[in-house]
Amino acid sequence: MSIVRGGGRPVMPTPLHAPARRYARISGNMTAWLSILVPLLVMFFALGMERVEARLRASSVRQDELDDFLERARADEVKVLSRSGIERALELFRGRNRKDRVAGRSQRRTERSDRVAS
Repeated sequence: MSIVRGGGRPVMPTPLHAPARRYARISGNMTAWLSILVPLLVMFFALGMERVEARLRASSVRQDELDDFLERARADEVKVLSRSGIERALELFRGRNRKDRVAGRSQRRTERSDRVAS
């Protein structure tokens, strides 16, 4: 199956699936290196992202704790929130709650002892 062009000489059509000669093939050595390096790079990337995610998870705030802060925060704690961020504001909020709980317990104990004494 030949095609005759202007000069009368037959020209064979090039097949569509024939490899182009100007491109070099990848050697077997290079293929082996790529098949080893690509999975290793993906694995190290995944391990690095896991470490980043663990740090983010450790510094995150629970939803119920945030809701509690937004409902009962004082003006000074809101100022700290705007200046220093949620971590510092929650630290002050937790400290105040601890003091309130301790004060509440001692007040209840005093009330109980007054009831017993009377």
